[in-house]
Amino acid sequence: MSDINRLDVNEEYAYSGIVEAGNFVFLSFCVGNVGGSIEEQVNGALDDMERRLAKVNLTLHNVVKMDVLLRDAWNIPAMEKVFKERFMGKYPARKTIQTDFAHVGGSDGLHVQIDAIAYSS
Repeated sequence: MSDINRLDVNEEYAYSGIVEAGNFVFLSFCVGNVGGSIEEQVNGALDDMERRLAKVNLTLHNVVKMDVLLRDAWNIPAMEKVFKERFMGKYPARKTIQTDFAHVGGSDGLHVQIDAIAYSS
């Protein structure tokens, strides 16, 4: 299909960080501020998401669905506090899953990863 555009392609790990397909944009592996507090990491992941969305002329307001991976599900209230500040009532649909990450830094490293789907009208 010629209307699929893949950006941020990582040949080593065999994935695309951004895929545009029709009016939808799929983002994977949004992370940031690894090693920081949960609030810092959620903000870092959303900052990463914003930078990547800007490459296709979109913003957080275009995000319609997010899958959030957390090392500790008890951090959901802290994550939701950040979402309230960043999305200002325009919340995407969301699924949150607890998981262990195979990441440098172990339990002191990565605590949040967000994948997202954005819509461009």
